[in-house]
Amino acid sequence: MSKRNLALIGATIVSIIYGVTFTIAKDVMPLYIDAYGFILLRVGGSVLLFWLVWLFMPKEKIMRSDFPRIIAAAFFGVAFNMLTFFKGLSLTSPISAAVIMVSTPMIVLALSAIIIKERMKIRMILGILLGLVGTGFLILYGKSIGNAANAGLGNFLVLVNAISYGFYLIIVKKLMNKYNAFTFVKWIYLFGFIMVLPFGWREFEVVNWSAIPDAIVWKIAFVVVISTFLTYLLNLLSMKELKPTTVAVFIYLQPFFATVFAIGLGKDELSLVKIISAILIFIGVYLVSSPQNPKKEI
Repeated sequence: MSKRNLALIGATIVSIIYGVTFTIAKDVMPLYIDAYGFILLRVGGSVLLFWLVWLFMPKEKIMRSDFPRIIAAAFFGVAFNMLTFFKGLSLTSPISAAVIMVSTPMIVLALSAIIIKERMKIRMILGILLGLVGTGFLILYGKSIGNAANAGLGNFLVLVNAISYGFYLIIVKKLMNKYNAFTFVKWIYLFGFIMVLPFGWREFEVVNWSAIPDAIVWKIAFVVVISTFLTYLLNLLSMKELKPTTVAVFIYLQPFFATVFAIGLGKDELSLVKIISAILIFIGVYLVSSPQNPKKEI
């Protein structure tokens, strides 16, 4: 099997894992551990795993001038990103959260236009506007099972998380071009851990571990080891063999897998609002990501 096919399989597995994670994380939060305490556990476990792997990787020295960028990546890619996502997910439904996350590529494009002054075509602007309408529709009118009163806030926090992740992708790009990923990712997660510590320690400290069923312990382990650590390794494989635009397309599979697992396990239900929002967001994504001249694309 070619490296490219392996990379495509890896990217698909990542989408499946993320799709499952929306539902699995909801089983843990907020019943057994609150969102910020769960984040502290997730980031802390990932720090240990990344530093352990680094021991067996080629060693590189990071220039001191690059540490401010690493700290910024830790804030937008780990701390602020995860705090808003997990808090939002604890308030809304798996399907709503997954649909909103699909807007990430559009957000990255909009931020690139603002920060890097990247030129945007009319269809891209139209796509971003459609995506924003769909996301706004979901935030205002989307409901989730059991806590509909907080679904709007939850959806808004997931959107803020997507914007934060967009900043992270732009910030981390220069580091990816300069260093081996394991050279800096261990620092990103270490700084991220320090940032989430004040928010998560109290919630982590009050967890009654003896009252947590074994099944929930396994779900916590899944989020730490599989949803964070393993997906990062698979993304590295994918990014080495595939174009960034090809890798980005796989984020669109996440709502599909999230919907299948959430409905299959009775954790969520489809509604007209979610369907209309998803259609608007997907049309927006298509307008933003489709090549201007397909004949020139390979």
